[in-house]
Amino acid sequence: MSSTVLDPALTGTYVLDGSHSRLGFSARHAMVTKVRGQFKEYEGTGFLDFDNPEKSNATVTVQVASVDTSNEQRDGHLRTNDFFDAPTYPTITFASTGVEKVDDENYKLTGDLTIKDVTKPVTIDFEFTGASVDPYGNNRAGFEGKTVINRKDWGINFNAALETGGVLVSEKVTLEFDISAIRQA
Repeated sequence: MSSTVLDPALTGTYVLDGSHSRLGFSARHAMVTKVRGQFKEYEGTGFLDFDNPEKSNATVTVQVASVDTSNEQRDGHLRTNDFFDAPTYPTITFASTGVEKVDDENYKLTGDLTIKDVTKPVTIDFEFTGASVDPYGNNRAGFEGKTVINRKDWGINFNAALETGGVLVSEKVTLEFDISAIRQA
């Protein structure tokens, strides 16, 4: 049974379930469509305090080389210095610095996002989508979130001008999070 009611008994340490979560992104391409992608390899932990959300925290480490946009040529380009420079900067990290409860289902998670050794604060809007016990006895909590960043703030500057005006890749990138986290014993 899933519930979106916050039960204080759910408070505890959680680990991201990589097989049931998605850390993704989308960016406008050629000014006409969005390209969507995700990272396939990451790990994250957090402490969720459902009585006092401001005491909650989270950390995530993403393996840059695991970027996947369903196009190997584009993925290879994203791994180069034009974008992420995966050989030099193999991870992207996020460490929370604060949690604010907006209402019973919505939260703002603020933290430091580090890409290519550049750290900037970001705020991610999250919705608590429910909690349940799965058939294996795991206590799960679900969240969906997103935020928009300017990739140039992290030194990801590659672009190309289009004949018709505009650029090949938008500066704005939407980060998308579909989280299933498992409470640890």
